[in-house]
Amino acid sequence: MIKKNADQLVGELADHFASVLDAVLPSGKLALVDFPDHSNVGDSAIWLGEMTYLRQRGRLPAYYSAIADFDDNACRAAIGDGPILIHGGGNMGTLWPKHEAFRLHLLRTHRGQPIIQMPQSIHYADPAAAAEMADAIREHGRFTLLVRDARSLAFAERHFDCTIRLSPDAALMLGRQQRAPASVPVFALLRTDHERALGGVDALPAGVAADDWLEEDPAQKRRLRLSLKLGRLFNRDPMAQRAARQQRLAEWRFQRGLAMLSAGELVVTDRLHAHILSLLLDIPHVLLDNSYGKVAGFADQWTGDYAGLMRATDRGGAFETALACVAPQVVDG
Repeated sequence: MIKKNADQLVGELADHFASVLDAVLPSGKLALVDFPDHSNVGDSAIWLGEMTYLRQRGRLPAYYSAIADFDDNACRAAIGDGPILIHGGGNMGTLWPKHEAFRLHLLRTHRGQPIIQMPQSIHYADPAAAAEMADAIREHGRFTLLVRDARSLAFAERHFDCTIRLSPDAALMLGRQQRAPASVPVFALLRTDHERALGGVDALPAGVAADDWLEEDPAQKRRLRLSLKLGRLFNRDPMAQRAARQQRLAEWRFQRGLAMLSAGELVVTDRLHAHILSLLLDIPHVLLDNSYGKVAGFADQWTGDYAGLMRATDRGGAFETALACVAPQVVDG
């Protein structure tokens, strides 16, 4: 396999993502829904990538919403019969019920209106849940499903009667990013939620710092929300206010993720978007899989030829590989 540098690979994958969306996105005013109003940096990176594509194409949404503030009537009033874009990620299936329920609601309530599911990884542990989604998709009639890996593609083609396309993740539209100077030899960004793969070690060797990116600084968040409230004094359009709020929150979370990953000369991670952001930053990293193959599936499909990528099957092996790469720094420290 010929290895590629970050500039080559990120550019190629961003172009691929854009070409897929160009082919399936119909004309008309559009909505972007299921804004990730939570602390997971990866979802904010996806949303910013989606917005980058839409901004480049002159297709900024006429309607924005998270799940909590979505309104069927307001959405119809804003976009007419235009397309509804559902934010992408890894929540299609049984692991994240709130997002699956929202997807079913959209399909059942907006039948015949174009709905595009931005790139997803699929995991159904319950065949009945997959059958329920298949029924909703069939009855809707104008659903387009974008998937991020071969396993999700095969599952979708077996179960769902709709347009299905294989696509890279939207976060790649953000392009190469500038990293800050490292402060530790190895930084391990490791899952602490129910997608964590079991097995391996939890003890950290010397030279390794570890964290997850689900915790936000409450004081920083309060300051950001105060700034957003002040901004509303100068913009009375509720939808413009919502768009500005979403943009600021997503950018804040994205920058927090970049800063965390930049702490390491080398990164170890089992999070898909820590892998993608490490690629955007051109930080060499050791990649572990998550609980159901999402991370390895994406790397196998799109990023396996990155020159800075190494793979491991458990945390102990990942730490060993990472420390071998930065051994001089650990010794000197």
